[in-house]
Amino acid sequence: MIQFYFLSILLNAVSGYVLIMEDTEQDHAFETGPRFSLNNETIRLVLGILTLVGGLLKLLSSIQGDIPVIGDLFPALFGLFAGFILVFNYYRTKTSIESEKSELVERILTQNKRWIGFVTIASAVLHFLFPSVLFL
Repeated sequence: MIQFYFLSILLNAVSGYVLIMEDTEQDHAFETGPRFSLNNETIRLVLGILTLVGGLLKLLSSIQGDIPVIGDLFPALFGLFAGFILVFNYYRTKTSIESEKSELVERILTQNKRWIGFVTIASAVLHFLFPSVLFL
């Protein structure tokens, strides 16, 4: 479906941008009143959940005759990775429980989140430019 195609591109691009700019971006806006900011933890959680769901739906749907599952493999996988990192970062800031498994996931994924962000944006751009190419 074309809706999942557009949603996948949009969510992958925004999630990749958030992963790249997470440590460097400073929010200098006024602190009063409601506002939309990608530094907001709740917005990052919602973006992570939407990206996870979008990646899962992208695995299950194909666009106009592509091979199911394989046709959109890279955008779906990197959407799943980016969404998982955003949700895991929210979980990590809100919990006080320490475990070896979460430390392992933190070392593997969150240390490489900038690279995953770059690859997620690249897969979104390539998927937008070449919608019918296999694996993109």
